[in-house]
Amino acid sequence: MLKKYSARMLVITLTAILFYAALFYISAARGNLTSYQSIAGFFQRQPEEAPEYLPGRFTTIIDEQENLLSMMSRAVYVGDKIYTSEGKIYQLDKVEGDRATAKFLGIDPQIVAYTEFYSAQEVPVTNNTDEKQSPAANLAIYHTHDAESYIPSEGTASIRFKGGIYKVGMIMAESLKKLGMEVYYDETAHDPHDNNAYVRSRRTAVKLLKTNPVAMFDVHRDGVPDPNFYRDTISNMNVAKIRLVVGRGNPRMSANLDFAKQMLTSVNNVHPKIVKEIFVGIGDYNQDLLPTALLIEAGTYTNTREEAERGIELFAEALPTALGINPVPQAPGGSTVPQQSPGVVTGSWKALGWLLGLIILAGLVFLWINAEKISNINNLKKRLLDISRELIPLVPRLTTRKPGVNIRNKRNDNEN
Repeated sequence: MLKKYSARMLVITLTAILFYAALFYISAARGNLTSYQSIAGFFQRQPEEAPEYLPGRFTTIIDEQENLLSMMSRAVYVGDKIYTSEGKIYQLDKVEGDRATAKFLGIDPQIVAYTEFYSAQEVPVTNNTDEKQSPAANLAIYHTHDAESYIPSEGTASIRFKGGIYKVGMIMAESLKKLGMEVYYDETAHDPHDNNAYVRSRRTAVKLLKTNPVAMFDVHRDGVPDPNFYRDTISNMNVAKIRLVVGRGNPRMSANLDFAKQMLTSVNNVHPKIVKEIFVGIGDYNQDLLPTALLIEAGTYTNTREEAERGIELFAEALPTALGINPVPQAPGGSTVPQQSPGVVTGSWKALGWLLGLIILAGLVFLWINAEKISNINNLKKRLLDISRELIPLVPRLTTRKPGVNIRNKRNDNEN
């Protein structure tokens, strides 16, 4: 009787664990889960995109000395981070309504390293037809919030289906084409301006993926009321600066953040501080689709559209450098084009492998503890072998790749 009870409990326990393992893998494969850093995190409800406010409402973020750190027209949460153009890292540790406090964590070593690397390069910012150029690279641009506009230029903050943000996106696309890059600019509308817009724009992003882009940009403008927060004079022009946004709800967020850091440092090396900061907040923003997908905010609704256009033009002018398109020396260890790290590519498989490994270990421990209650030692051996034969094949074989090998390109070569 005791043996039957023990065996029944083992079966129930393993079945439950396998169920959650399967649920974890399916969700992670679809890119719907946050990177789980604890067992408890797996069972918690994961947040969707943080609410983006209508123009005029915004969150103020201050540092520990109550100095203004940032402003943005979106909800923020404890754990969100800001990376300044100087490489300083701040993490939000207190949020009360539309006011948040951030703690200084230190200087980001990656931003420091990238800054030193790019500052050592003498990079042309315009095409030189006398030099041998790299093959044209594909870039993709679209707008999740297509109604976004600029009051000084359009007289309103929002024009449904045809906002001024389209003209900003067009300037970006034309600037990149002049540099010899192939640009796929999708003008599909995704109104209304709500969080479901990202669900609608995901179809557009997936369609753009078929062009095999090197990078993909979702271009927005912010909704803070102070135009001077973004306004600056850079390269002798009055411009609206750029903010890069990375969603930390993306299971592959580390790759997108690394790309954002490369963008910030390389672009600012050409046009200092044109990229204001990187904000890492709750959400996905469809960045799970591509490790080089970013959300860009070009100024705010109280800037002129012309300021935003000049800012995005300077940003675009420096993009080839950031993407390693110009014929410049490669960074140590490989191409300057951001690659998805092996740990990021196989993250879901690793998590599943560890989970199944724990299941096997739990089963072995369970049987060991109850070994004295099992009269026949051969029966124990048979149980252990049965569990191993059924579970071990489920553990994925993790392949490694050499640094600098682009998995996406390798896949395309196999298809050809």
